[in-house]
Amino acid sequence: MSDKPSLFSELKRRHVDKVALVYAVVSWLLIELAWILLPTLDAPEWMLPAFVVLITLGFVITVFISWSFEMTPEGMKRTADVTPGEALPYWSKRKFARFVIGVAVIAFVLLAYQVLRSTGGHVVAKHRTDKIIIQGNSAGTQTVELQPDGTVRAEYSYNDRGRGDHITASWKLDSAGVPTEYDGHGNDYMKAPIEEHFEIKNGRATWKNRSEQGEKVVSGEAFYLPMNAPPEFFGVLARALLKAPNHKLPLLPAGEATIEQAGKVTSGNRVLTEYRITGLGFSPQPIWLDHDGASVSVSPWFSVVPDGSESSIPRLLDAQQRTDTAWSERIARALAHTPRGDLVIRNARLFDPRDLSVTPATSVVVSGERIVRVGPDADVKPSANAEIIDAKGRFLMPGLWDNHQHFSNNDGALDLANGVISARDMANDTDTFLQRVARFDNGSELGPRVLKAGIIDGTGEFAGPTKMRVDTAEQAIQDVDWYADHGYAQIKIYSSIKPELVPIIADHAHARGLRVSGHVPAFMSARQFVEGGADEIQHLNFIVLNFLFPEVKETRNRDRFTKVAERAREFTPDKPDVRDFISFLGQHHTVLDPTISIFEGLFCGNPAAITPGLEEIVPRFPPQVRRAMLSGALEVPPDKQAAYHEAFPAMLRLLKAIHDAGVTIIPGTDALAGYTLHHELELYAHAGIAPAEILRMATWTPALVMGVNKDRGVIAPGKLADMILVDGDPTKNIRDINNITTVIKGGKVYDPTAIEKALGIAPRETPTR
Repeated sequence: MSDKPSLFSELKRRHVDKVALVYAVVSWLLIELAWILLPTLDAPEWMLPAFVVLITLGFVITVFISWSFEMTPEGMKRTADVTPGEALPYWSKRKFARFVIGVAVIAFVLLAYQVLRSTGGHVVAKHRTDKIIIQGNSAGTQTVELQPDGTVRAEYSYNDRGRGDHITASWKLDSAGVPTEYDGHGNDYMKAPIEEHFEIKNGRATWKNRSEQGEKVVSGEAFYLPMNAPPEFFGVLARALLKAPNHKLPLLPAGEATIEQAGKVTSGNRVLTEYRITGLGFSPQPIWLDHDGASVSVSPWFSVVPDGSESSIPRLLDAQQRTDTAWSERIARALAHTPRGDLVIRNARLFDPRDLSVTPATSVVVSGERIVRVGPDADVKPSANAEIIDAKGRFLMPGLWDNHQHFSNNDGALDLANGVISARDMANDTDTFLQRVARFDNGSELGPRVLKAGIIDGTGEFAGPTKMRVDTAEQAIQDVDWYADHGYAQIKIYSSIKPELVPIIADHAHARGLRVSGHVPAFMSARQFVEGGADEIQHLNFIVLNFLFPEVKETRNRDRFTKVAERAREFTPDKPDVRDFISFLGQHHTVLDPTISIFEGLFCGNPAAITPGLEEIVPRFPPQVRRAMLSGALEVPPDKQAAYHEAFPAMLRLLKAIHDAGVTIIPGTDALAGYTLHHELELYAHAGIAPAEILRMATWTPALVMGVNKDRGVIAPGKLADMILVDGDPTKNIRDINNITTVIKGGKVYDPTAIEKALGIAPRETPTR
């Protein structure tokens, strides 16, 4: 029998077994700590697996060392050089056991913590309540409940000035997280009823909602996006995309979505990961998921967050904005062309909105951001290094103004693509919006020159989407001062302001050099609003409501639309009270921002119709954007159909009468940026206003109203080089304004087609004539 010891006895004699056990429990503890701590440090996802690999390699090295070396009073020695009597013993069995058990218990507690967190997430998913926040104010809730049969039920509702969705939906998912059934019902933002159904069975998908009905044979996974889904459904899409091969899924009825990770933020004990979904809009759409997959969505306007976590919104917004900004800057830098020397536009037909003249064979010389010369082609000799744009007889005019916008992502790019180079923002947040305007100005985001109007409202159920809510004169004056100190040009009074505060706000705003405009507050008439100091009125419906006062006083709710739809046809321009009020507006030099295109959609009677005026534009949009471009029409009561049908033509006649009386009108949209302005101008022509006068309204008039005519509104030496080239003659056919071929902002040249392409918009087939 051999005296050679066995491998196991030798491992024990050399204490390799003890070293391996200690290394294993300590490694377990370190992995648990890394699992918890690395996400809070915003570490990349690969770091945890890499850490595990390193620990595994370390185990091999440690076992080798413990086999080959022993600790002696003289230090580490090779085992072969140490006699058994010289080796120091390890800890006592009790001490060794205490150490191993202690470390293992700590590691087990950390593991239990992680498991409980994960389990907790699933408990929340079985029944979760989210808060809906609009401009920092609580506006509604979303509840999500996982039922025993696997069906998810969600209810989503909010109040935005008497408007807002209320949707109840249920759905089932397959193992890939893709919907196999969806049912939803309720009402949309304008309270029109909706009902929607989808299912996929035996490889065939079918769907039906108020504007779509279709079916499609499906091989593999395909994700149906409902028309009016609760916000949670976008979390469903994100989770399904993360499971899908290459993080990509075809969408139903059309399109394709992909997802990529952008960053992480720690909020309390939750780590939230930002993802960007491409294929839903003009640019990637952000969504946040925690480690359990629970979704969060935030924006400066509208956020959906778990109840109790509202304080996380600023941090998420900040991180999200950094990602948005990086994307926007890449687009802006790629699409802006800055001439190396002078820029010369030759052979143009130059429109001057001051006298409505059109001068052919004209050259315009630009140096830097300003125009330095305008003259006949024969008299202008370009410098040797000048960049020449041959207009080829095209129509050259000042850049357009949209006087009623609320800027968010992509609006600036859509504006430039449509020749809008100056704009007014008529209410926005007071944080990220100011940063966006700064990016427009420094060229790191595509967008026009923006003049800011700051909104002030009262309090209560119908208060507007702003933090600037006041009940007292002192609060109102404080808000006016804040806007004045931050470079705003105008105060916009909103519907819930107490009538007695209007003259106080107006007087202080005027003293600070600000204009005053707004919705006519509830419980006062438009006449009283102007008498109280308003320089301007937003939206033509408030002119109609003046004739309904005091019969209709509560205008904070939907009555400011429905009562106008029911009664507008009664107030014809020949009626004495209508003529008298129009004369009153002229005497007070009141400006009107009518946004008349909004009412064409609201009163059209078909909420499933494409937004009126955009029928030729919307088919070029990305598939999922197309689906959202609906009229948003009010539901028409059966006994009011004739009144609704006649309401919009009546408003066009009223607009023409206001114009003919010499009241200043400036066009604005309060809707989809860029494209809607073109249609707004077309509607003025439908009302009977001459196209050349409409172009003046959209260029020179706003510059005068806003006091920036020193720099803008006309193409002349010393002015900012803000102009557009148009294929056609919009002084004869206003629809030619759709055919913009070149946009120049501050001497930088933009190709509208390239901007549209960057936003996923297909090119036009032929010019619109």
